[in-house]
This record gives sequence, C-alpha cells and structure tokens, in this order.
Amino acid sequence: MTLSTLLKDVPILENTADLNTEITGVSFDSRNVQAGYLFVAIIGYAADGHRFIPMAMERGAACVLCERKPEVDIPYIRVPDTRIALAVLGANWFGHPAEKMTILGVTGTNGKTSVTYLLKSVLEQTLGAKVGLIGTIQNMIGDQVIPTERTTPESFELQGLFAQMAQAGCTHVVMEVSSHALFLHRVDCIPFAVAAFTNLTEDHLDFHKTMEAYRQAKALLFRRAGFSVFNIDDEMVAKTVNEAACWSLTLSAKGGKADLTADDIVLGADHVSFTGSYKGRSWPVRVGIPGGFTVYNALTVLGMAIGLGIRPEAAAEALAGAAGVKGRLEVVPTPGKDYTVLIDYAHTPDALENVLRSVRGFCKGRLIAVFGCGGDRDPIKRPIMGKIGVKLSDLAIITSDNPRTEAPDKIIADILKGVQELSKPYLVVENRREAIARAMREARTDDVIVLCGKGHETYQILGTEKTHLDEREEVAKNL
Repeated sequence: MTLSTLLKDVPILENTADLNTEITGVSFDSRNVQAGYLFVAIIGYAADGHRFIPMAMERGAACVLCERKPEVDIPYIRVPDTRIALAVLGANWFGHPAEKMTILGVTGTNGKTSVTYLLKSVLEQTLGAKVGLIGTIQNMIGDQVIPTERTTPESFELQGLFAQMAQAGCTHVVMEVSSHALFLHRVDCIPFAVAAFTNLTEDHLDFHKTMEAYRQAKALLFRRAGFSVFNIDDEMVAKTVNEAACWSLTLSAKGGKADLTADDIVLGADHVSFTGSYKGRSWPVRVGIPGGFTVYNALTVLGMAIGLGIRPEAAAEALAGAAGVKGRLEVVPTPGKDYTVLIDYAHTPDALENVLRSVRGFCKGRLIAVFGCGGDRDPIKRPIMGKIGVKLSDLAIITSDNPRTEAPDKIIADILKGVQELSKPYLVVENRREAIARAMREARTDDVIVLCGKGHETYQILGTEKTHLDEREEVAKNL
C-alpha cells in the first residue's frame, strides 16, 4: 500500500517522506518493525515511542509517523496525535472491515462480559448470525477462540481482528468497550450500530482521577453510536442519556420511568425471572444465571436486540437457552460435599456488593467470602471493598488478588482500614491458595463460598510475572 493511501484522512502537520513509497507493514512497537514498515511513535504512560525511532530505523523502517521531529535522519510525517492517527491507519490498512459488519458495543464498570456473551447467543439464535466477540475473557470468531491480553485491543490490532472476522463470514460483532479504549482512541473509526451503558461505579480512578472524568470517558461511546441503551437506575448512567447523539432506549428494574422495564422479579438459586415490558407489550423472561445483576444484564441485551429490530419476545426466548459465563457466579463442582463454591470476577466495590447480595438471596447457610484487591491499581477502593466484603458475609477471608509489584501485606493493610469499626468476623490469609483451602475447611452444611476477584483468570500476577493459579484446580485439590 502506498503511503498516500495509508494516510488518507490523517491530518498532517509536516511531511518529509515520499508519499509514493510502498509501505509493507505498520507497527507501533519498534521490536516488531520489519523492512519497509511505517513506525508509529506513540507517547505512552510508561514509555515514549519517540525514544525507539533509532531502533525502528535499524530494523528497516521506511519512515516514521510522529508528534515531534525525529532527532535522527529518517523520512517522517508529523501529526497532532499519533494515537488518533493509528486508528485511521488501521482502518485504511485493513480496508475498513468494521463497515462490513454490524458492530455492537457495551461499556460500564460491571456486566460488560456477561452482556456480550448473552447478546452473542441471542443474535445466533434469532438471526442465525455468525458473531464475533471481543472482550475480557477471550476473543471469538463464531466458535473459534482467540486469546486476548486486554479488554479492548489497540486500534490497529482491533482493525486486524475485524478483518479476520469479516473474512470468516461474521455479520455481527459484540464487543466490550473499556473507558481506557475510548479515552485513548482505540475504538476510533468504528461505526457502532448499537451501544449500551450498564453502570458506573468506583474503578480505574488511578487513571481517570475522578468519577466524572471516568463517566465522560464512557460517554464518548454514545457520541458515535446509532442507537443507545441506558440503565437509568444508575445515577451516573442516567446523567449520560442527554449527551447521546442518537436515539436512546432507557431501562429500569426499579419501577423507573423507562422505555423497557422488569417487573415481578424472582431471584432463584439457579436463575432469575421477570416480566419484561416495552411499548405496552409484556412477556416472560427467564435466564439460567443467578443474581440480581442478571436482571440488568438481560434487560440490556433485550434493549440492544430491540435496537437491531429484533422482537423482544424472540430475544427473551433466546435468553432462556443462553449459558452462563465462565467466572461469573460459576458453580465449581464439589462432589461429596454439602456446601457450594462459586467463582466470580467481582473486583470492584459495586461488583462485590452485587455478588454477595445476590448469593445472600439463595444461601441457606453461611456466606463465606474470599477476596482481595489488585496491586498497582486504584487504592481508593480497597477499604471500601474491605467494608463491603466483611459486612455482607458471615465470614470474610481477606487475601491477595493480583498484587503485581506492590507488597501483598500493604494492599491487605489498605483493605483492613475499611473494617476497623465492624464487629463481624474475618480472617487474613495472604496466600490465595491457602485462603481457598481455609475457606473449605471452615465450610459447613449449606454454606456458600464465593471466591471473588479472579473469575475467568487462571493465573496470579506476582511482580511482573504471571504464575499459574486456577481456582477450580485449587478447589479440587482441597476436596
């Protein structure tokens, strides 16, 4: 592809390169540059890509896209923002694959993964569609699984993934859209047909600093979508409705004045059911995933289906046959035991409160919560989670999550600041494997153990290394 074709719609401040140059590839990582590549120098939070221009030259880069004039002699194109430019380059390089499919985006602090999996199932059952999925657990092309490193890939990688999906015959793509991805322009140049906002609670304040800045990052999605779905039972989401640049559908499970509502809610040990209503029509909904938040996830899926023109009754029927999501209130087999073990990804205050309140609704014995907080992440939420975890359980076991480069005992000390005024029992077991074993030794008839924070993950990040840790295996070892 010629440089001029690759740069279509990219605003250029200065150019010393021959626009007829044939470009053989594009990379924003100097280690991956090959002869004839365009190297994109991204100013990151950990490193500045401009520092690696000499390395890119050594590896054969034909020219550089940058924000500052290079200190070495190499053809360059200077632009106002290389992150924005990278998204445009990706769309141009791969032939705008997102425009060939129907793209549906889900943002929010919690619920994104569950909504995308449920929506994928609904689209497959109601439309017979081949659906791509992009998210936290994994990426999928139909039934084919592709491992993932982050919730939303970098823009160029994302366009490459879209190209694979379009080539494989996908007609629809459902994707989680993180606040980081929106703020850092990873999802620029994507025509979202339908977008949904599940909720907004304490998370990522190490990056966004304030809840309002966090909300504004999420709100960017609804300035580029064709149809938007909002959970107005969440105050921060409701605040965003008027900022949408498209037709919106609102939902409520608390009797709010919304377009789509849930009434007659029943929370069972293995399901939720309710009556859904929209424009004077009502129909029964049943989803085989326990927990009050499943009601909101189901409403969000129904709202997005309506945005695509799918009859809500048909979508509800498809939801009844949808399977649960790994690591989201996942039941772990405990043959021979008279207690239950659940695994959930709850790693924010709101998610922890939701899962514990949901389990309390069907737990006949004691509720034992095992939880911690991640290192190198928002420390503000640690005492909040400590208070929630101890207050809402009968026995809390405070342990490590992914400590990363922080000392586990320091993280736990932060968590304990939130439990000082509580009289309820808790234990501190720093080693997560030992914490799981202790919970199982403590369990009695009809108790429910909830292992919170790891969910689908099969590793623990200690320092900068991933160490194998699958909680399902740990439960099996301790039976």
